[in-house]
Amino acid sequence: MKDEEKTVNFGAQSAVRRYFCLLPFAFCLAASTLLLAACGFQLRGSATLPFSTLYVQAAPTSQFATDLRRAVRSGSGTRIAERPEQAEVVLHILSELQEKQILSLTGGGRVSEYQLRYRVSFRLTDSKNREHIPASEIVLRRDYSYNDSQALGAESEEALLYRDMRSDAVSQMVRRLQAAKLKS
Repeated sequence: MKDEEKTVNFGAQSAVRRYFCLLPFAFCLAASTLLLAACGFQLRGSATLPFSTLYVQAAPTSQFATDLRRAVRSGSGTRIAERPEQAEVVLHILSELQEKQILSLTGGGRVSEYQLRYRVSFRLTDSKNREHIPASEIVLRRDYSYNDSQALGAESEEALLYRDMRSDAVSQMVRRLQAAKLKS
């Protein structure tokens, strides 16, 4: 009988110990949550664009325009129009360029580093052809090391860098569209 009492008592003590061991952890978790909320931190969430419909005028093969349309559809309440007449504003993608420049050479005259650039020129107008964002440009740069013996890997790295720059440019474009001030 005494053994049973000891076992029950030991089990209760074990539960109390576990409770008090978790208490500081729970306190730290609650405190950090309150601190994050107090400093104004919030997840990015959806973009609030200052217009209800948007037409993206770009080359039909533009991957940037495709990614931008997808980002606007999924991340905001703005509808993508099929024709410019149906839209409140028109985003003109004037140019989209991928550039590659030699950054450095080895002692033997071989390329050791490249700089990749991704440029998107654009402007935003309304249905009355008034400019809300004048002709502007987003330019992104990435440097990468190049080795002749790993040419295939370098090509895939270059393609990955361009894709990442395009994704960054889409994010920047959405933020610029959010900041646009429509004139009455």
